[in-house]
Amino acid sequence: MTARPVIPQAIASRLGWAIMDTWVVTRRDLAHWVRQPGPVLASNLLFPVMIVLMFGYLLGGAMIVPGGGDYRDFLMPGMFAMTMVFGIGATLTAVSADAARGITDRFRSMPMATSAVITGRAAADMLSSAVALAVLAGCGLLVGWHPHRGTARALGALGLLLLLRFAFLWIGVYLGLRFYPNPEAVTAVRTLEFPIGFLGNPFVAISTMPAWLGAIALWNPLSSTVSAARQLFGDPMGANPSWITDNAVAMAIAWPVLLIAVFFPLSLHRYRRLSR
Repeated sequence: MTARPVIPQAIASRLGWAIMDTWVVTRRDLAHWVRQPGPVLASNLLFPVMIVLMFGYLLGGAMIVPGGGDYRDFLMPGMFAMTMVFGIGATLTAVSADAARGITDRFRSMPMATSAVITGRAAADMLSSAVALAVLAGCGLLVGWHPHRGTARALGALGLLLLLRFAFLWIGVYLGLRFYPNPEAVTAVRTLEFPIGFLGNPFVAISTMPAWLGAIALWNPLSSTVSAARQLFGDPMGANPSWITDNAVAMAIAWPVLLIAVFFPLSLHRYRRLSR
């Protein structure tokens, strides 16, 4: 005899079932990081710290912030946001690796909530990003940066940064599911992190760019989050007056919400259509 699992039908029961399955997948991903900490430490922690030290000390002496202000104060919100951008590659690689090794198909064959695999990955990656952000903030404090407008506004800035990471996470999930049979495509897609990050205002003020390039950088979702974080931390803005900059906090919410509304359904749809 073969016992068939009983799948709950009530909405509340199905929601609880989905949450439990999500937590199981999250624990599985966290266990992998504990057993193989090398890649996590290198990509999520050491690399952003090295970038801060490089730009803050090696290149920072030659950097002048338009409108005045210390370059390290200008840099740190940009580095926080860049860490969220680099998370796209981590999510993409993990999702594509699970799909290529047949683990995702194994999950799909089990009596578990359809969304649990990708939401479990999302929960694990958000926990990893929160830890990376805390480490980078500690590094910033060591090099002389600190929030100037109080704890509440600083927490609001960190919340906007994690919201951006949550939006980029679904881009990584979708691309990982979309390109997983082709490792070369996965590697090529990962290089998009750098244009997204550098074609914005994390390292230099938009006012120093040519007008056409500055217009593109201004409408980069990353730039809105960086500007909002600088406002909330009380850091130099780079003398770039515009409607988007004046409403940076609202734009830092609107852009991620729009990206989530687009890529979360695409990720779920792609997951359901694997191997079809």
